[in-house]
Amino acid sequence: MKIWISCDMEGVAGIVDWDQCRPGSPGYALGCELLQGEVNAAIEGAIAAGATEIVVNDSHSRMANLDPRRIAGGARYLSGRHKPLYMMQGLDESFDAIFLVGYHGSISGRPSTMSHTYNPEVFSGVRVNGEHVGESGVNALVMAHHRTPIALVTGDRITAEETKPFAPDSVDVVTKESITRAAALNLHPDESCRLIREGAAAAVERTAAGSVRPPEIARPVVLDLEFQTADMAEVATWARDTERIGEREARISGDDLLAAYRSFVAVTYITRQAGGR
Repeated sequence: MKIWISCDMEGVAGIVDWDQCRPGSPGYALGCELLQGEVNAAIEGAIAAGATEIVVNDSHSRMANLDPRRIAGGARYLSGRHKPLYMMQGLDESFDAIFLVGYHGSISGRPSTMSHTYNPEVFSGVRVNGEHVGESGVNALVMAHHRTPIALVTGDRITAEETKPFAPDSVDVVTKESITRAAALNLHPDESCRLIREGAAAAVERTAAGSVRPPEIARPVVLDLEFQTADMAEVATWARDTERIGEREARISGDDLLAAYRSFVAVTYITRQAGGR
């Protein structure tokens, strides 16, 4: 069984501040250590339940947050800041299941620790077919394209709830309870890793039993992007199949879910030049 893991950072137990997530900041080394523990726990649980091949796509910031020498189980590691498919790089139809580790809530939803949707300096909200989503909902475009189910979700409770429309059968591991965007009641890292290890094993077992459904997204898909400034909305129209629909809004639409996601990735890159990072 092949498992593909996308790991973010803000949803990891013990991480509550941007200082822990930004390369070069004093708390970054601790953030990386906590992330490594949860990713390894997911790998270990998956292997214990019968997974035979695992690919980890580092999906946070510069996307090189793990120590490759310490990745468990001989899993392959996809890293580096310039990936054409960003958080979804490496996923294809050959994988049996997807794990989302360390994910966080959306910028437009309830308070979730360090919540944002891709770039907090650019996006104030993203909607898929009229419903606000977080990064899991945007990324589900690619998952639905490949018909690959989300079997495991780890992060705070709000993240699990926001992801559920795209992952109806996932095992959810709640690593912390968000109080505000800058505070949470965290599990002890050892306990979080224990639960993730158990959850990953259960996720593989559910997948093997054929009881995990892939995301369903109606076509043609309509991806509405809400920006912090009008300049960003204008720059977004430089991406393929993207049109401006308001002072601070643009829309990507079409029947091809993968093409829609590719256009979204293009928007995230080019809008960095209009005031965002």
